[in-house]
Amino acid sequence: MSTKIQTKQVQRKEIHSIRSAQILSWTVLVLFVLGHFFPLLGAWTGAILGAWFVGTQKPRRGFFWLTLFIFLPALVANWREFLLTTPEHAFKYAALTFLVAILTALPFFLHRLVSPRLRGFLFTLPLPLAAAVLETFVLAWVPANLHSHALSQKSNTPLLQIAAAFGTGAATFLIYWFAAGNVWMWNHEFRVARMGVGAGFLGMVYILVACFEMLRTLSGYARAATPPTGAAFAWICLFVALALSIWALLHPGKHQTWADRPEVVARLRSPHTGDSLHCVSGQNQEALVSEGGERFPIDDGIPIFLKPEELTGSNRKYNHLYETIGGFYDDTQRVWSALTGMDRNAYVMSYLGLLEIKPGDSVLETSVGTGLNFKYLPRDIRRFGLDLSREMLVNCQANLRRWQMDADLFLGNAESLPFAASSFDVVFHTGGINFFNDRAKAIQEMIRVAKPESLMLIADETEEHVKSAYEQIPITSRYFKHRKEAVTAPIDLVPADMQEIRLESIWNGRFYALTFRKPATEEHFSGN
Repeated sequence: MSTKIQTKQVQRKEIHSIRSAQILSWTVLVLFVLGHFFPLLGAWTGAILGAWFVGTQKPRRGFFWLTLFIFLPALVANWREFLLTTPEHAFKYAALTFLVAILTALPFFLHRLVSPRLRGFLFTLPLPLAAAVLETFVLAWVPANLHSHALSQKSNTPLLQIAAAFGTGAATFLIYWFAAGNVWMWNHEFRVARMGVGAGFLGMVYILVACFEMLRTLSGYARAATPPTGAAFAWICLFVALALSIWALLHPGKHQTWADRPEVVARLRSPHTGDSLHCVSGQNQEALVSEGGERFPIDDGIPIFLKPEELTGSNRKYNHLYETIGGFYDDTQRVWSALTGMDRNAYVMSYLGLLEIKPGDSVLETSVGTGLNFKYLPRDIRRFGLDLSREMLVNCQANLRRWQMDADLFLGNAESLPFAASSFDVVFHTGGINFFNDRAKAIQEMIRVAKPESLMLIADETEEHVKSAYEQIPITSRYFKHRKEAVTAPIDLVPADMQEIRLESIWNGRFYALTFRKPATEEHFSGN
């Protein structure tokens, strides 16, 4: 057994800002703000925001909130129609506005249901196809002040000419396709390879549109399209939208069955009794069953080791937060990092770089969240992740598909890990332990499932960051204000027989990284 190294506290190198990225981010933010005041710009930015928002939410919840986001501003923008008229007229106007809001949100709803099941740039098609159909066949009777993206482009001559030639559905198609394309590239973090294909194809279409308009102008052709022209385009969009929807319905996302993963099941244990588990299946459903008869269902590829009644205290409180923000958790971090100019990659590697990961290692992250850290780990490892929040795990699955990675995910409590002792080469935790019910037990569980001599990592926010960030954001402030205890790194909760205990300060004291090594002998942690 190696000699235990004295505990140290180290100030890590400062993470510098990226000024160019910060300037670009603020410029984009200003454009989106201006879109609320100028319809010419707002038709484009609003479509992007709508496509992004519904993609971050569960389908029904996203549809409900997007409908409200469309309905309420429309009432405010046309308040005279609502307040300075007779009650009967006001009611009819409000009802019509609400109906239009529902219809306007429908293409985004279809986009949310179908697009995630489509590969590559096909992701971008359901939204503009559905919007073009709706614009042509359903919303043509709606007053222009309530709808019509095309008619909002009063000074956008090329787009209006497209609408004249092919119907307003064609102009709407271009706006929504631009929106879906931007969301697609945003989801893939504007990586060069994927962005080049998508942006190149989208750009080519708009160049062809510009050339078409130039030829029409030079030839003097200005005759408006006959109604069948616009209807033909809409019918084509309807056919393609139905084809994509049917294909997505018949080809749902598939997960590898747990019966085909005996080596993973062999690592699992009941978090309550420690009994080993085996996989059973029936009626197209799988479950993990213990020797004592405990049954743990598998839902959408994720074994469920947590019951709602087991969520208590701080675990329940903060799980509710992550169930609410899980869909846009990654995006808010990305936006915040960009606006502050923080080098996000350097920040993540400032703590992940402390891990000792070798090719072929089995790596477990407790409180895995949306799986952000997986992207920075070597690809030639076996990934395992556990979290309290189902919403976070669902988004983790989506991220893994985008990154073309595999991982075994589990819904469970980090204070009672459903794994056998000494199961993993590397065990780490980032973000969350500050507000666990029992931090000491969570650390003991990490040690139990780690192999002897493995180095473990715990990283989380400091009190300074919680006060300056989480307590100031409206959606999170109520969860973090009026706490009984200040946030502290749990170095005093690490068992005395751990080795090489080291506490490091990250990013000007806003985060900490605590590492320690499990001894070669594990007499103290000889559990299942």
